Amino acid sequence: MRQGTLSSFCLLTLILLVPQYGAIAQVAPPPDYDQKLSDVVVNATRSGTPLDQMSLNTTILTKEVLEASPDQTIDQVLKNVPGVFLNDVPYYQKDPTGQSINVRGLGYGRTLVLIDGLPANDAFYGTVQWNLVPMSSIESVEFVRGGVSSLWGNYGMGGVININTKTPKNSSQDISASYGSFATGNVAASKDLIVSDAVQMRFSADYFSSEGFQNYATISPGSPGNIKNGMGTDAVKNSNIRLQNYFKPTQDTNAFLRLGYSTMADLSNNYAIAPNLIQMADVAGGSTTNLDVNKKVQVNVYYQATNFYKQTANNLAAPSYKPYINANYTDPYSTVGASAQYTHDLNFAGIDQYIVGLDARNISASNQTNNLASSGAVNSVSYAQGQQNFYGLLGQIKSSANAIPLEATLGARVDAWNSQTPTSYNAGANGVNPLYQAIPNQSKTQLSPSLGLLYKATSNWDLRGAAYQAFHAPSMNNTLRSYGNSVSGYSLANPNLTPETMTGYEIGTDYRWKSGFAQLTAFNNYIQNAIASYKITNANVAFATSLCAGVGISGCGASTGGFTNVSYYTNQQNLLSRGIELQYHHDVNAQWALDGGYSYTNTILTWSATTDPTNTQVGGVPRNMANAGITYYPVPQASLTTTVRYVGNSWMSTGSLPVPAYAIVGLRANYQVTQQASVFASVVNLFNRQYVTFNIASQASAYQAGMPQAISVGARFQF
Repeated sequence: MRQGTLSSFCLLTLILLVPQYGAIAQVAPPPDYDQKLSDVVVNATRSGTPLDQMSLNTTILTKEVLEASPDQTIDQVLKNVPGVFLNDVPYYQKDPTGQSINVRGLGYGRTLVLIDGLPANDAFYGTVQWNLVPMSSIESVEFVRGGVSSLWGNYGMGGVININTKTPKNSSQDISASYGSFATGNVAASKDLIVSDAVQMRFSADYFSSEGFQNYATISPGSPGNIKNGMGTDAVKNSNIRLQNYFKPTQDTNAFLRLGYSTMADLSNNYAIAPNLIQMADVAGGSTTNLDVNKKVQVNVYYQATNFYKQTANNLAAPSYKPYINANYTDPYSTVGASAQYTHDLNFAGIDQYIVGLDARNISASNQTNNLASSGAVNSVSYAQGQQNFYGLLGQIKSSANAIPLEATLGARVDAWNSQTPTSYNAGANGVNPLYQAIPNQSKTQLSPSLGLLYKATSNWDLRGAAYQAFHAPSMNNTLRSYGNSVSGYSLANPNLTPETMTGYEIGTDYRWKSGFAQLTAFNNYIQNAIASYKITNANVAFATSLCAGVGISGCGASTGGFTNVSYYTNQQNLLSRGIELQYHHDVNAQWALDGGYSYTNTILTWSATTDPTNTQVGGVPRNMANAGITYYPVPQASLTTTVRYVGNSWMSTGSLPVPAYAIVGLRANYQVTQQASVFASVVNLFNRQYVTFNIASQASAYQAGMPQAISVGARFQF
């Protein structure tokens, strides 16, 4: 299949490089970035801030940027943005509990992701299920780095990523499909229906599947002996359906109602007998009412229900190596939330705008873990059920000085968080003789202030700075779910965890001209009471044994290899992350465009009660990362983009398992056949480099392969 696909790609590339004449419709030339900057409004700020007035380092991924990327999933597109740490393994090759994003080296699960302005972080794991946002449905992406807890509360440490999906434009249909290496295919369809000026609808559906390339066992230390019977690649199947409704009940009110359902089934455990399944249904609604020309009220509500059924597998000892399911986990959970906000564009007494708002969110979840024998019998059961509640009150003022071109944004938010675990027990074989634990409620009130300054030195050049405080609550995965086995070890939940607190600041500058921009930012962030996984040493065998007994796992405190094979979540680390970020774009002329980016990130632990070393670069955070791209437009309706991604030396786990530096080349070709039809072809890892990529978290015990050469072709039709 790869040989044939490569031939198709070469043929399409030749077509792109030959000037086209005749009846083919001409499309718009490359985007003028000066024009775009004057139009872009960043909705992730909750106040509709123009891009050139942002005091935090902000990147906009436009439709053109998304379409020029060789990568076929949004997480892999984001990995090329300075400040983002996502490895070269697409989301669909990772366990669903590990599909997240790391910004500025602050760790996974500490950045807020929104879809059309509403939270998208998984309610139980804090991760991001990227399958919910296929590329075909994305209009643009707003990425604001830095602490934004003064606006959004939880998850606001690394920043906020707001994914804007497509809205109805006319009563038309859109169909796209692609197919490529490793039997990776995607098909998506949408229908826009404009009933009237007051009623618009958009229905979309997509399906994605891949046989996958990733098999962690093939590159683990000791490979290939780690490949056991029943192991294979990480096959996956995703599906989504979504209905978006937009209403205008009055001249001053716009409202929306969104309904969605998605499923994801994967074999990220590497065993065909142990698939994972996620089923998710969600509904969201809201309205914006203009009370006057300069006053408006926004109200949003949302609900999401998820069922996650996860399985892990293992092999019997030699010589049989017969695979069996050693554990399964059932995680039903739901979240419901609401927010209200009042915005007033005052433009009086030095105050340009102020907003006040409040919001609330409840997460309810449970986890049942069944540890199984090779016969299928239940050896032990752990069950926990709980909830977390978030209540926030925020205010923000924007002001411009009259004497000098200085804009200031002052914000503050108070969050009240509480965690309740009313039911937690551990039981023996087949769930008999449950031992209930009394878990006290946890609570914390957190103030998150922020101050942003923007100085307009000239019409093209600005200087900016910001200081902020942010917080992040523990995920319910850390507080409710204990898991593991005698081979890989045990991770034990801690329902007594409390939120982390971060203080930080950044300074930067932006220079913009008609055909491009350059951004430079330096930042300093410090997290106290960071949630970490505490690996218990031999000196604490008694502690390990008592913990294992508490979760109903016999013998997991036994010493192995100098350590007991048990980890326990704690708040016993402090993390410091400093660095610089550089981003550049230049439309050289009508036929050539250049892109570049670089980030230097120094992330260390300044204090830790765990076995992780201090003052050493944290695992999963390469110090140096860079990317470059060249786009060629041979004719207005065609483009050819070449990209290079460089990742410097790093660690899989802090101070151990070194990952050598690597560079990967990508290629993407687009051709618009008519105004209604376009085709594309792309290659990830053009030269099929074999390499290992950095980890998705700060701890790891095995290497993982980066994506090999993957070729795909596709087409899109609008009618």
